[in-house]
Amino acid sequence: MPVAHAWVASSGVHAESLCAEAVEALRVAGVESHPRGRQHSEGPGLFFVDEPSTEANSFVRSASRNGFERVMVIVPSVSVLGEGAAWGLIAAGASDVFAWDHSPSPAEDAAARLSRWGAVDELIASDAVRTKLVGDSLHWRALLRDIVDVARFTEAFVLLTGESGTGKELVARLIHDLDPRPRKGELVLLDCATVVPSLSGSEFFGHERGAFTGAVAAREGAFARADGGTLFLDEVGELSPALQAELLRVVQEGSYKRVGSDTWRRTRFRLVCATNRDVHDGADGGFRRDLYYRVAGWTFDLPSLRERPEDIMPLVRHFLAEARPDESALELDEPVQQLLLSRDYQGNVRDLRHLVLQIAARHAGPGPITIGDVPIEERPDRADGGGWRDTGFEQGVRRAIALGATLRDISAAAAEAAIGIALDEEGGNLGRAASRLGVTPRALQLRRAGRVKASGDGNDKA
Repeated sequence: MPVAHAWVASSGVHAESLCAEAVEALRVAGVESHPRGRQHSEGPGLFFVDEPSTEANSFVRSASRNGFERVMVIVPSVSVLGEGAAWGLIAAGASDVFAWDHSPSPAEDAAARLSRWGAVDELIASDAVRTKLVGDSLHWRALLRDIVDVARFTEAFVLLTGESGTGKELVARLIHDLDPRPRKGELVLLDCATVVPSLSGSEFFGHERGAFTGAVAAREGAFARADGGTLFLDEVGELSPALQAELLRVVQEGSYKRVGSDTWRRTRFRLVCATNRDVHDGADGGFRRDLYYRVAGWTFDLPSLRERPEDIMPLVRHFLAEARPDESALELDEPVQQLLLSRDYQGNVRDLRHLVLQIAARHAGPGPITIGDVPIEERPDRADGGGWRDTGFEQGVRRAIALGATLRDISAAAAEAAIGIALDEEGGNLGRAASRLGVTPRALQLRRAGRVKASGDGNDKA
């Protein structure tokens, strides 16, 4: 029974010959394949090409939908992958670049990769993930793939970084849930920012009866409770230097003593840490370099909501369903939707959730959510509703200027984004998209073909 399904395509004399031979070897290895376009073009694929090139990059970018779908690029010989040529394919959206002659069992290697990718994507599509970590933007999906892969197929320690409210605790819980260790223990959560210094030893190590005033009974600490499971240390950057040293020893040696005891105890746990501070390589001057390299087996930087704006409306719908689970999905009037899309979320996803739950609580009836449901303090100050040139738009322009973009670069990027959005929202219909943008279909067609020059004015310029 096939372990994977994939489309195949080829470009180049040697690649076409290799593709024809490889299909049978792939079938034996457990890959059921079909020519790209004959059945469907979505899903994982194998692209055989003579060598990396601009044309190959263009095909990969289209076939992978800029990295949304998995594409493995296969070249006949490893000799064509020198001088960084393969990295252009990765940048175009390829998930891997593979030389057929560089493995004793290339078909089995390809099948193993496809099987692993399929398992990861299946988990991402499961309720365990999609109902907790909502979003399908390219940035978010790529990050989830890496997180799920590490959680499911390794026991590595993980460091989660990112601004407050980006979902670090939810990711920690997901890592624990997906961890495949047999007879897995519990998930133990400890917020390092709230640990009282005088009781920190007890919180982490536990204590014996009578170890200090008030210790009327023995108590297990986080290291004992997490044995066989996962220990999640939130705000690990807030640990004192002394506790950092003690944590390092436990991580290295897997042993500790309770406060007031001379007996060494063993513990083994998966460590997941989170911080909104820059602790990389002791960057903030307060976090031990040796501890950083112990806890950061894998580091995942969770994006802020402004870095994944495509996920705002899916998150809104998710939080509305959470607030009113027994009702049909509520629609939102356009002004409300625009407010939610343009607002600055300092607290990221947590901030968005708080606002949506407020709106849901104010709403009455089965009809759409209207501007009257928006709390007064959240309404735009200006009578025109804030317009589309909001702070989010200005922040994007500021960032572009800071990165060295010229006025021409910014104008071209804005036009390209507007055209892409209009076409996407109109299902690719050129006429309707042109109407929304205030240009003629011919002008839009020329702009897409790259033949319209930035000169003149009027409706025939996109």
